[in-house]
Parts: sequence; C-alpha cells; structure tokens
Amino acid sequence: MIQLSDSQRAILSAACAREGGEVLPLPAHIKGGAVTKVIASLAAKGMVEEDGAGALVVTATAFAALGLEVPGTKAVRKARVGTKQEALIALLRRPEGASIAEIMEAANWQAHSVRGFISGSLKKSLGLEVTSEKVEAGGQVYRIRDC
Repeated sequence: MIQLSDSQRAILSAACAREGGEVLPLPAHIKGGAVTKVIASLAAKGMVEEDGAGALVVTATAFAALGLEVPGTKAVRKARVGTKQEALIALLRRPEGASIAEIMEAANWQAHSVRGFISGSLKKSLGLEVTSEKVEAGGQVYRIRDC
C-alpha cells in the first residue's frame, strides 16, 4: 500500500475524477512551493506522467493507490472449477467443438439458455473468444479459440 499525504490524495482524487485524468487544475488549497514538491513526489512514485501533448496525467498506479478501477479496463472473471460451466468449456475446447444440441444434452438446457451462456458467461464475463461455424448438416458448431 502506497502512503499518500492529504495533498497528494486530494490531487489524485480530483485528477482521477476528470475525463482524461488530467492533474491540472490543482485543488485551491495547494499553493506556492508545495505544488512543485507534491507533483515531484507523485512523479517519483510513478503516479503522474506527461502524456504526448505535454499535459500531466495520472497513471494506473494512482488509480490503484486510491482503490479505484482504471477507466477502460474490465475485470475478467476466471472459470469455476468442478461445475457445469467447466464441463461445457471442456466440450467447446475440443478440436471438433460442440453443436447446440450437444451442449443442450450435456447441460440439460434449452437452446436459448445455451446461446445465452455462450454470449453472456463465456464471451462477456470470462472474456473467452467463441467462434461459430456453419456445418453441412445445417447447424452451427461452436468452439472456444485458445489464444
């Protein structure tokens, strides 16, 4: 845990709340020589840096120090172990993949539940890349693409 002074915390909190994370303008109570010292200490801790346009912006380290999520990042959950989800993921990771009918049988689900599982749990929550391919028999085969 990084220790922050009240002035450092005030500057970072204000900057993290701004679009683009710009440090300036500083809170009104930070004046004079304190500005230089506080900004220098934040830069030394890797919490602020200049962007390509010369503006001073906060870094991901600053968000972490304040216990905030970095904008634009999404936490990806891990697959659960020993569950139906794990079994279906194993089915989809096979080289031949799995059809909706195979997944329905394995999970004892209806087709709409299988499609929801693929788009919701696998793609959105777990961040897995699921591909589908039309086969000659007229159905779709789904596979998890390992990156």
